[in-house]
Amino acid sequence: MARALVLLNLGTPDSTDVKDVRDYLQEFLSDPRVLDINPVARFLLLHLVILRKRPAESAAAYRKIWTERGSPLLFNSLDLAEKVQELMGEATVVELAMRYGKPSIRSVLEGLKDRGVHDLVLFPLFPQYSSAAWGSGVEKFFVEARRLWDEPSVKVVPPYYDHPAFIDAFCDVARPILADQRPDKVLMSFHGIPQRHVRTVFEGQPERDLLGIDGAGGDHCLEKPDCCAEICPANRNCYSAHCYATARALAARLELSPGSWEVSFQSRLGRDPWLEPYTDFRIEELPAEGIEKLAVFSPAFTADCLETVEEIGLRARDDFLAAGGKDLRLIPSLNAELSWAEAVLSITADTALANEV
Repeated sequence: MARALVLLNLGTPDSTDVKDVRDYLQEFLSDPRVLDINPVARFLLLHLVILRKRPAESAAAYRKIWTERGSPLLFNSLDLAEKVQELMGEATVVELAMRYGKPSIRSVLEGLKDRGVHDLVLFPLFPQYSSAAWGSGVEKFFVEARRLWDEPSVKVVPPYYDHPAFIDAFCDVARPILADQRPDKVLMSFHGIPQRHVRTVFEGQPERDLLGIDGAGGDHCLEKPDCCAEICPANRNCYSAHCYATARALAARLELSPGSWEVSFQSRLGRDPWLEPYTDFRIEELPAEGIEKLAVFSPAFTADCLETVEEIGLRARDDFLAAGGKDLRLIPSLNAELSWAEAVLSITADTALANEV
């Protein structure tokens, strides 16, 4: 066996024990692509502030979504890898790796090396590009690959935020729910990032070569009201632009009328300005605008996790009802749906063809 497809997701704690959650958060928030501040300031903020309170809070949130199989993010990703393996057959081995936690990138690469695999395709399970997720995961993968004496050949699947197979897979999940609920509005809630991440010029960063970036969006992104209205050379690796492109593609495929859907950003941390509008604010505002039935997508997540099941499915739902709304439904993520497994193959095949041109 000489080929492998590695699915890369973010990661999850080993359990809902506060210590395990603390270990996970420490690894995650120690990443300079996530907390992009002075290293000394990052260490002090993490150890003197965040890790003193947040692990217990996060552990309580994880307990609300934990199942007999553990974390939804982990078992949904494992199920996807198994389904993709069934579709690909024995000629290619399919593995799951996590940027943080287990199964670690290092352990997966070492296991593939022991099996004689030298030709890899890396499939980040992040549809839109961001330095904190896609960039960090791909960078870490190459760092670990270069540790091996016999370094494998690695091709990377680029962001697929508007790939027809990805959009179709999400629509397959959404259509039955939308038909049943008939929502007054559809909210497409993406994971937020600090605004400074969008404005950053990635001069000399590894992902520039991987993505074929010629220029940067420092004089475009968030500098004009319609900066995300279309993908152009200035914003082609901009997370916000990718999110809006995903939303437009979903709305078009689902035939949502203008004004019946909007974009928002969730999960902000700290006091710095993040991408707006904020999901939690909009959730509380929409009932006053006459919205009684709300459907919420989270199209930045390909597997259900804390940010979808707990943050939107539980907390946001409670907030919406408390504000006067009547029904909030979370559109499940792609998880291990057959259409998503088939989309992974389609997107991977398109990447292989692009590399041959």
